[in-house]
Amino acid sequence: MSLLERAGISLLHRLDPERAHGLALAALRSGVLPMPAPVISKRLQVQLAGLDCPNPVGLAAGFDKNATALSGLARAGFGFVEVGAATPRPQPGNPRPRLFRLPQDLAVINRFGFNNDGADAIAARLAKRPRGMVLGLNLGANKDSADRAQDFASVLATCGAHLDFATVNVSSPNTEALRDLQGAAALAALLDGVMQARARLARPIPIFLKIAPDLDPRELADLAEVACAGGVDAIIATNTTLARDGLKSAHAKEKGGLSGAPLFDRATRVLAQLSKLTDGNMPLIGVGGIASAEDAYAKIRAGASLVQLYTALSYKGLSLIAEINRGLLSCLDRDGFATISDAVGTGRDDWL
Repeated sequence: MSLLERAGISLLHRLDPERAHGLALAALRSGVLPMPAPVISKRLQVQLAGLDCPNPVGLAAGFDKNATALSGLARAGFGFVEVGAATPRPQPGNPRPRLFRLPQDLAVINRFGFNNDGADAIAARLAKRPRGMVLGLNLGANKDSADRAQDFASVLATCGAHLDFATVNVSSPNTEALRDLQGAAALAALLDGVMQARARLARPIPIFLKIAPDLDPRELADLAEVACAGGVDAIIATNTTLARDGLKSAHAKEKGGLSGAPLFDRATRVLAQLSKLTDGNMPLIGVGGIASAEDAYAKIRAGASLVQLYTALSYKGLSLIAEINRGLLSCLDRDGFATISDAVGTGRDDWL
């Protein structure tokens, strides 16, 4: 991390977290933010569900909810970028304050509640996306919707023409009863509607499913079965957690989803369990608590073909992306793997 980046993060951390988040997006939109040089290596390239990712390190949904900073994100060195979540109609989300830093834990708690500008406005921005980036959208449902399952298909129909992939998000803890859609029957019906919407696109795209880290073994097994039967192209493991084990920071008891370092072990165990349940045949994307190359490598060895991060960026800055990719190359050298794909799942049993 450069002195300039360190100073910028220090300044942002003196501000209200949501305001600081808005300023970070504005800096990305401005085009004047210094960007670290991308790490380019064939050894880091990953092909997943027809996507050609130049490296395995992606941006998780939630950072750029409204697709307003695509040009900056395209230059930041990510292997792929996911924006959103988007809902059919605009909605303000939950009352403020709704974002809390937990610096002693290198974590964040949020209870945004799918605040976004709505699918139509987001689609208009996606239509002007920069070339050359692998771009996806997290699909959500309106809080007051009479048919939340239909909302996911609706957003895909509106935005799908401008995307490389879309993620069905039934795992946010901040929309009441949304996680109920992870049940086998409800999820099967929801996925059927989404797949029908995908079939109507001029260019059908991969569909990913993002799951919670708080499922018990039976729920996880049922979900894996439904995802495989429903034609899902990859599972993202995981979203934020409702658990609060071992936290030290002042805001530890705030309601919402916890992300960052405390989520790492829980999310990685779920990832490894999914890899075993699907016999390694379902592509997996590892998320939750990644803050270093060793963290990303552990996710990959637990079964992830790609990884995503978000919370660590608020503590370590955009230079973390290049740092992780350089570190991954060192991990491959150390362990004798030719490519990232060769390492996938090789340490799964350590997490079971």
